[in-house]
Amino acid sequence: MDILAKLLNDKLAFAEISYTIEEAKSISDSNKIPIMICSEILKENEPFAHSWDVTSDSIAAYIASLLDAKLLIATDVNGIYTKDPSLSGAELIKEIDVNELLTFEESSIDLMLPSLLIEYGLDCYVVNGEYPKRVLSIINNEDCSFEYTFIRNGND
Repeated sequence: MDILAKLLNDKLAFAEISYTIEEAKSISDSNKIPIMICSEILKENEPFAHSWDVTSDSIAAYIASLLDAKLLIATDVNGIYTKDPSLSGAELIKEIDVNELLTFEESSIDLMLPSLLIEYGLDCYVVNGEYPKRVLSIINNEDCSFEYTFIRNGND
């Protein structure tokens, strides 16, 4: 994960590496995009038990909660489906309450994420990252007339 962040930083003139939440906020305030080396933050705070249920989705939720930021998970499918999207009859779920998502045994997000959304009081967008314009549309609150899933935190 750290090496990918460093490689990405080398390719983007408008980005800067950040090792702390404070650095990320400062970089963002200077109109650059912070690329976080999350391992440093995770080593310092250890917010999760070591588990295969925790992936970059859960790490993103944790960081979003620290930054009070919008949470968007980019996947290789259009969002969350009623069943494996490669199976016949799978339907995209446009919006779902996080408590309902707790009952899913598998989806395009990690198993820990719904619990963290509740704990941190976050909503979440799940969008196909193979279409960068979709990601940017959600980030910029622009026209979102494409398929994605919005996970609503019932505690709003």
